[in-house]
Amino acid sequence: MFPSSRCLFSVVLLVFLVRLCDGVFIEKKVDLRITNDLGNGLDLNLHCKSQDDDLGVHVLASHQFFEFSFRPNFWSSTLYFCRFWWGGESHWFDIYVQNRDVGRCKKKCWWMIDPTGPCLLNDKVKRYTYCENWNDQQIQGSSQIGTGNSTARMSNDSEYLEGNEKRGK
Repeated sequence: MFPSSRCLFSVVLLVFLVRLCDGVFIEKKVDLRITNDLGNGLDLNLHCKSQDDDLGVHVLASHQFFEFSFRPNFWSSTLYFCRFWWGGESHWFDIYVQNRDVGRCKKKCWWMIDPTGPCLLNDKVKRYTYCENWNDQQIQGSSQIGTGNSTARMSNDSEYLEGNEKRGK
């Protein structure tokens, strides 16, 4: 083989290997959305973190959402947790646990928060069918690892709804 042919072959092989690894060894980005579904015009305050990322405090009006994206880690230990508070109530919830959520939401993890707890969108049926209890006591002792590569966005839910999502409670 000529030197230029070897170089071209090496570049093609490298591109092939990178594409092969994308989604196999390198996890695809997850878009996580949290929507205020408290009702009665209540604002939802939230503060989300991982071990490496602090996404700050946000206040969501009714049906407004906060969205961020991240790449889960190779060790399947990515964890994001949030504190939610409104009126006289305050709760904690592990909003993303890689081992729990990888089968339920691959790239789109959309949560609705109401007073009884968070519900995750089941993308197959376009309903929020995966409803969870608050886990207020579990979060303080957590030692799972975050990702360090988050981006965040907050917007009004009515601008971005796909039109078919419904709460499944």
